[in-house]
Amino acid sequence: MGPQLARFAGDWTLMRAIEDRRLGRSGLFEGHATFRPEGAVLRYDEAGRLSLGGATMAARQTHLWRLEGGRIHVSFADGRPFHDFDPDLAEAAARHDCAPDLYRAIYGFGDWPCWTLRWQVTGPVKDYTSLSRYRPANAAG
Repeated sequence: MGPQLARFAGDWTLMRAIEDRRLGRSGLFEGHATFRPEGAVLRYDEAGRLSLGGATMAARQTHLWRLEGGRIHVSFADGRPFHDFDPDLAEAAARHDCAPDLYRAIYGFGDWPCWTLRWQVTGPVKDYTSLSRYRPANAAG
């Protein structure tokens, strides 16, 4: 699996702030994320409560992370490619083209073991920013 991938294994608390400029609303996701080994990949599962535009609902998603050529490749749960990034950088950029919109990400590892993931999504259909903050579930505070 490699140390770059193995360091994510385990349970994380997760808070995500969302600013949707197109719809003029903001939101907050609070929950947890779990990375579990499945063969050569880490399965990422997140679950929690999303409050957005006055509504609150359960939310969850799953991704698959695998290490290849020194980069972490992230796929959707069904195996379709999502994006990849360099886990050895303090700030690692990634992108995902989902025509007609473009997703740009910055992973922030400068405060490890706490880390962030910021998505800037722009295009004719979507225009929002999300900032996810991850902290080891066993960390105090």
